[in-house]
Amino acid sequence: MGVSGCGKTTVAAILAGRLGWPFEEGDALHPQANIEKMAAGHPLTDADRWPWLTKVSDWIDERFDAGENGLITCSALKRSYRDLINRRGSGLIFVYLAGSRETIEARLTLRHGHFMRASLLASQFADLEEPAVDEPAIRVDIGPPAEKVAEEIIAALGLAEPTTS
Repeated sequence: MGVSGCGKTTVAAILAGRLGWPFEEGDALHPQANIEKMAAGHPLTDADRWPWLTKVSDWIDERFDAGENGLITCSALKRSYRDLINRRGSGLIFVYLAGSRETIEARLTLRHGHFMRASLLASQFADLEEPAVDEPAIRVDIGPPAEKVAEEIIAALGLAEPTTS
């Protein structure tokens, strides 16, 4: 979780490859109207986000029901969003990819082909409520390269990469 440009997709793809877990790009679950709104440079409202967040939560519930681990990217900017995503109340851990506005702005200027415009970053930071101590979350700094960030997450969560024989 984190604002646009923090590296959610890159880090989650690395983790999925290392852990062998299913991975879903949360942006792919957005309704077309949301994508068009962001592509036009307009921030989403809570009303825009609720159907999308429900789809994110549904994907997570499908993993739980199948007895699988999984990774899904989602900004999950507000506690109320995280409460919906974690509607079962256990078994889920948010990994908050934290970075400065300057670092993330620099990354966004290098990103091409994504519907989320760099001009919307300010609205994301305005909405961001960092996870509180009573939420199931870890905070990871995005300063190091993505491979190192993934290693830190694996260590912080006490996960072991599958071994091959």
